[in-house]
Amino acid sequence: MDERQALAAFAALAQEHRLRLVRALVTAGPAGLASGVLADAVGVSAATVSHHLKELSHAGLVASRREGRSILYSAAYPALSDLIAFLMRDCCQGHPAVCAPVVAALSTCDCATGEIAHA
Repeated sequence: MDERQALAAFAALAQEHRLRLVRALVTAGPAGLASGVLADAVGVSAATVSHHLKELSHAGLVASRREGRSILYSAAYPALSDLIAFLMRDCCQGHPAVCAPVVAALSTCDCATGEIAHA
């Protein structure tokens, strides 16, 4: 991810409903959710959620696919991972303890179950 892509992603996320949509999609997993379910989850109208999903899609953070008559939206996990990597790439500067909290937070998720491990 380059700086231009990171700026587009952050600009898309710098709105509360869009941030909530991405978090809902990350929680939903690769199966994704229909826009109506997302609208209910975020508490906005279907037209509003459609606008926000379009913005997130243009930023590369959300993918969509058609299943029958429905369009399902899902988080673009590679783009989200690239965004995190872009931020953290040069974080340590020889001090691994600086990145340790982030690494620990990411490693507590059991992706097989979706549960967060608590120490």
